[in-house]
Amino acid sequence: QPESEVFEITDFTTASEWERFISKIEEVLNDWKLIGISSGRPLEKGIFTTGTWEEKSDEISFADFKFSITHHYLVQEPSDKDGKEELGEDALPLPMQDLLCMNNDFPPRAHCLVRWYGLREFVVIAPAANNDAVVSESKCNLLLSSISIALGNTGCQVPLFVQIHHKWRRMYVGECQGPGVRTDFEMVHLRKVPSQYTHLSGLLDIFKTKIGCPLTPLPPVSMAIRLTFVLQDWQQYFWPQQPPDIDALVGGEVGGLEFGKLPFGACEDPISELHLATTWPHLAEGIIVDNDVYSDLDPLQAPQWSVRVRKADNPQCLLGDFLTEFFKLCRRKESTDEILGRSAFDEEGKEVADITHALSKLTEPAPVPIPKLSVTNMVHSAKKKIRKHRGVDESPLNNDVLNTILLFLFPDAADKLADGFENRASTSAGNNPPPESEDYNLFSQFKSAPSDSLTYKLALCLCMINFYHGGVKGVAHLWQEFVLEMRYRWENNYLIPGLANGSPDLRCCLLHQKLQMLNCCIERKKARDEGKRGNMSDRSPGGASGDGAKGGDHSADNPDKEKEFGKSWESWSDSEEEFFECLSDTEDLKGNGQENGKKGAKDSSKESVNLKPEGRLHPHGKLMLLHPGEPLYVPITQEPAPMTEDLLEEQSEVLAKLGTSAEGAHLRARMQSACLLSDMESFKAANPGCCLEDFVRWYSPRDYIEEEVVDEKGNKVIKGELSARMKIPSNMWVEAWETAKPVPARRQKRLFDDTREAEKVLHYLAVQKPADLARHLLPCIIHAAVLKVKEEEALEDISSVKKIIKQIISHSSKVLRFPSPEDKKLEEIIAQIMSVEAIIARARSLKAKFGVEKCENEEEKEDLQRFVNSLLEQPEVSVVGAGRGPAGSIIHKLFVNAQRVPAVPPPEEELRRSGSQEERRQGVQSEFPPPTGREVILRTSVPRPAPYSKALPQRMYSVLTREDFRLAGAFSADTTFF
Repeated sequence: QPESEVFEITDFTTASEWERFISKIEEVLNDWKLIGISSGRPLEKGIFTTGTWEEKSDEISFADFKFSITHHYLVQEPSDKDGKEELGEDALPLPMQDLLCMNNDFPPRAHCLVRWYGLREFVVIAPAANNDAVVSESKCNLLLSSISIALGNTGCQVPLFVQIHHKWRRMYVGECQGPGVRTDFEMVHLRKVPSQYTHLSGLLDIFKTKIGCPLTPLPPVSMAIRLTFVLQDWQQYFWPQQPPDIDALVGGEVGGLEFGKLPFGACEDPISELHLATTWPHLAEGIIVDNDVYSDLDPLQAPQWSVRVRKADNPQCLLGDFLTEFFKLCRRKESTDEILGRSAFDEEGKEVADITHALSKLTEPAPVPIPKLSVTNMVHSAKKKIRKHRGVDESPLNNDVLNTILLFLFPDAADKLADGFENRASTSAGNNPPPESEDYNLFSQFKSAPSDSLTYKLALCLCMINFYHGGVKGVAHLWQEFVLEMRYRWENNYLIPGLANGSPDLRCCLLHQKLQMLNCCIERKKARDEGKRGNMSDRSPGGASGDGAKGGDHSADNPDKEKEFGKSWESWSDSEEEFFECLSDTEDLKGNGQENGKKGAKDSSKESVNLKPEGRLHPHGKLMLLHPGEPLYVPITQEPAPMTEDLLEEQSEVLAKLGTSAEGAHLRARMQSACLLSDMESFKAANPGCCLEDFVRWYSPRDYIEEEVVDEKGNKVIKGELSARMKIPSNMWVEAWETAKPVPARRQKRLFDDTREAEKVLHYLAVQKPADLARHLLPCIIHAAVLKVKEEEALEDISSVKKIIKQIISHSSKVLRFPSPEDKKLEEIIAQIMSVEAIIARARSLKAKFGVEKCENEEEKEDLQRFVNSLLEQPEVSVVGAGRGPAGSIIHKLFVNAQRVPAVPPPEEELRRSGSQEERRQGVQSEFPPPTGREVILRTSVPRPAPYSKALPQRMYSVLTREDFRLAGAFSADTTFF
């Protein structure tokens, strides 16, 4: 079987690990297509900062030691083909040309090798694990030999570096090869600086010695020098943002902040340092003197100035703190009762448990005084309960704060008498955007609540209390007061302010829907109670209007009130008879004066002909009843029950669980047809003697098909009949029609049991833990924070911030749309808002420091504004006019002032010291501190190693800071003739 024989060649040539390592490097260089001649245009000015850098990595190993190999390169447009042909045989490789290019010295943001050598692309081989390091000299040399062989074998012209020593030292050695030329990249890194290298003349000596050029008059060396000065203390500028005064509580302000407004701004200066870089980009050797005794390098004379600011790490910002603290609430586990001691919802403790008490309460006529609807009245009951379980003054929120908040939430309670208070518009919180604007409609994207609503204001108050007044305890206390207030309003028929009328708005958060639901209940109950009191005004059952408000105030001394309470708990059971007993007497007063309809309604339902029509709204325009031929009247019907989203979900789950069996389908149809049945009963009562066809013509005209037919006499008549679906035997409509009795809407069983629904809502509110509350209201807080940030940004006008705000809005609307968003995503949103706040705070800090507002000259002011904005958005900004421009002179002043503050020497001492040589060397430094960093780049082009070799680029970069001293040299040699 020849197929099964495996023909295998074992390659014995790549024997050692070392050779394998070299072949792997070559393989990677091949894969990345880095072999052959590299071509490209000369580098443009500033391309290292404006261009995009990319990198790709791979992993290779030497025996079992893993290395990562990474190619860093500047993305460039491909150069035209003609350029390639012009490159002669002996053209220098691109990296070598880059060594001498002066357009990109000292880039503000770049890989260290780019800064040191000015390369546009290179490959780095470094130990893969962070803690690994190649320390021994023999290993370093082995790696260097490896890359040298790999470069020679592949003809790759991209420089290859090896990282040696510990990572933090950033030590690299490398090599670049071209046809007949080679550049070695070497480095020195020291802690202590030998004194002869702290100035230019010392560095020039070391450079010349290193080149070891055989020519006697050495070609001139060109130099680029940069001195960096750091300004840390802004002595004359205190940070303008005052931390809010927590104890102040003056006229509607808590903690120095208005209610309904989130705070904004940084508590500390968000700009920690200003770095000024003074640059001499192109000096020829011998023009400038800089040695150990004297220096010509005066920063004020430098032809180029550039500035960068160092931002404080995570400056403490008020809005960010508010948001993070509120978000922490979401993770609390305790319930309100655990936080505030025993349940404050236990009515007066044990006394209620005594049943005799309850009975006597029902039987005795209770003289109830007219309640003054004042804030203190609302508060005192809850206070009493809290005090009973704890010390007198232990409640988390003091009365002043609580009263201020309740007044802010319920502005209608400020009137001692509730005379027509529902008609008062609730005062809006802070500067709200007008209802048409896109900002106002953010609530539907965030699923929060409109910015003038009670829910939104409550969220802001809870956020503030959580931060300033007692944290989670304060939140629990205010929530408890809020729930008590809701119950008080339900029991006394006072509408809740700051909520849109009508059924719950499903675009808002669930808590807002619940409050709207409670308002619907109060509205219906109020309408009923007014009818009961004999208010003769004729009105449709669902509507409630402001004219009843006067009566609302006296509900307390109305003897029906006790009855109403007793009844509201158990009277609305499912039996219809009971319902009649309760409501018929009052409802009839409200009806069209038919007091006799009450008793006869049930008996006479069979003899529909004798019935008087009841509950008519108005005649239907064109339609007539089919059989008696009388006009068809549109009945007064019950409004369908309003629903919040959790109820809708619950209902759909129940309907889904009924399954697909015949019985399930029937039950589902019955559940869904409660409203249909009610409308049929109203229709029958309004149109005695009607039939199902009449009802269908009014209710669902498409189910009544009319067609022209010719009768026996030859006349064209229109004949109508029910649609096919209505004729299905035992269909829902026919069944419902047969069971429907002629009962006007006001005497039907309620579709919407407001008492039960209100109790459900009140229970729902009462059991919310502070954490649940925070989760419900977090969208409102994010909504408020976004509005605040937008408002603050409008004052500063920073383009980058506008973009981030747009991102925040689109991100938040995706995250908050779902019922329970992940914590991680919420944290991301909060972090984004905080970053925007920090940027705006930085802009304000820089404006103050550069005195943008104080500037009189309009043109200068605009220039300064532009300068400040670019400082925020760019890593480094060049100063127009260097030290002599408007921004330059301000920076100069800042340094001068900072220098003056620390020590002003007494005049005698000054006299004694003047004129010394040291003073002349430090003369510059009196206005500027000693430079924090000195960078020097020396370049030249000389033949090495022999006088007859090709002249090749040589470069040395030196940086000297307080901590260390580094020299990075690239020295090229001719490998053909030496």
